[in-house]
Amino acid sequence: MRTSMLSLVLLPLATQAVNVVLSNDDGWAEINIREFYSSLTKAGFNVVLSAPAENESGTGSSDATPTTVGGGGCEFRSCPAGSPPYGKNASMPRFNYVNSYPVTSMRYGIQNLSQTYFGGPPDIAVAGPNVGANLGLTTQVSGTVGAATEAVKEGIPGLAFSGTTGTQTAWNTAPQIYEEVYADLSTTVTQALVNSGKPYLPSNIWLNVNYPAVSSTSCSSTSSFEFVLSRINSAVPLLTPKDVVTCNNGGRLPTETTVVGTAGCYASISVGIATTKLDASAANQQIVLTKLKSILSCLPS
Repeated sequence: MRTSMLSLVLLPLATQAVNVVLSNDDGWAEINIREFYSSLTKAGFNVVLSAPAENESGTGSSDATPTTVGGGGCEFRSCPAGSPPYGKNASMPRFNYVNSYPVTSMRYGIQNLSQTYFGGPPDIAVAGPNVGANLGLTTQVSGTVGAATEAVKEGIPGLAFSGTTGTQTAWNTAPQIYEEVYADLSTTVTQALVNSGKPYLPSNIWLNVNYPAVSSTSCSSTSSFEFVLSRINSAVPLLTPKDVVTCNNGGRLPTETTVVGTAGCYASISVGIATTKLDASAANQQIVLTKLKSILSCLPS
């Protein structure tokens, strides 16, 4: 499960590892984020995790000063009631919680934890993989997307990852196939973007990546997947500007909903504007197309 596509984009170990802040909206103790941390570190990235103390799904770009943890403690009993607004795992100090929203957590990771662990800002920021897809208009309320776009507003390239399969699951349960596949696919995209060289993304641009369902009998390995460049929202006839031309599309990319819903194992990569969470221009789509050409494919005709 952990071999295949990832090996296609890995470079020899660099003299200095790429520094990454990792967040989500499902909470610091949800297993998807822990699996992604493991996959990234195994690939040679230098990672610090900064995520909400609780499940904050659907909170979009909400932001608030962190507060003392309430009577229920952190999710999955990962910290006791009355814990401070900011905390970490004693045995894994790179696992950090912020008792607030995803946006707040990502910003704390960039402005504070990065200074501690990297001696400066991170090179890139990633969020997820989210439990459940974030397609189309859902991006406007997704906390995972909120975290990724907040990173861009902080001047750091941001990527949001989401998977169709899964439910809220604690970090200390046995990993499932979908968790490992989503983590490794997300590492593949992150590595491919890093391999393309700086600047990783244009100013005010973020990437929204979505995966279809995974099971023991369907899309159960990373080698089963193909990535397709997509758009977030449906185009409005006569009003929406043309997209980048690729895959003989006549200047109109498929929506990410179409990509993920196509029979097979197709993952969507959409190019968005951080300040609006809407689709980016064809010019910015072209930049991403060029950068990620090593992993991009086309839908069947």
